[in-house]
Amino acid sequence: MYIIKLNAIDSTNSYLKGLASVAIPKDFTVVVTESQTNGRGQMGSVWQTQSGKNLTASVFKRLTSYRVQDQFYISMAVSISIYKALLTYKIPKLSVKWPNDILSADTKLCGVLIENVIKNNNLQGSIIGFGLNVNQKVFTNLPKASSMCQITGVVYSKDEILSEVIKQLKYYFEILESKNFDKIKLEYEDLLFRRNKPSTFQTPNNEKFSGILKGITNDGHLKVWTEDDIIKTFDLKEIKLLY
Repeated sequence: MYIIKLNAIDSTNSYLKGLASVAIPKDFTVVVTESQTNGRGQMGSVWQTQSGKNLTASVFKRLTSYRVQDQFYISMAVSISIYKALLTYKIPKLSVKWPNDILSADTKLCGVLIENVIKNNNLQGSIIGFGLNVNQKVFTNLPKASSMCQITGVVYSKDEILSEVIKQLKYYFEILESKNFDKIKLEYEDLLFRRNKPSTFQTPNNEKFSGILKGITNDGHLKVWTEDDIIKTFDLKEIKLLY
């Protein structure tokens, strides 16, 4: 593992992308910063974090034999890894909110942004960015955000947490490299927030409908049992699961 520690940067993912544009970085190259000025989340959202309080990092994972159509398994493996790392700190009521937010009860602890390096229709590597709320105690205008410290009252070592996340990532990527995709998918589905519970969903047009989240397809589409007794599938741009 090769760690690059930075005081402040616009985005750890962007930094790693810059490195990867010159040469493929070493496996498990990690970029971590105390302050991220332009953090990004899913669908272009902005990740807000208080300087020095949280774990903001990106990890480069070399990939040599992955098909582009299998890339959601990377997202699943990352989600499980962060979940397992938090479990070692006894954070209660953990779940994964599709596609890869980590929750405690119904509050968000961690967001993930994965950007894959693809050449000639093959995955060369994956840039795994995550922002984990660790010791921040106040979240302005973010009613659904929380932190490990806010939940437990304990002040944590970010370096120790990073080490645990990397340990879990290495374990689950070994499973992926053995092509045991079924194990990854089953474990991920078991952790899904509101699985098998009546839930409310929202379309890009702000239309809402009810359904039951049943799981995911192999390419990461959400399977929802709708009110007309049909299981429909949706990708990230087509649906949002409300809390």
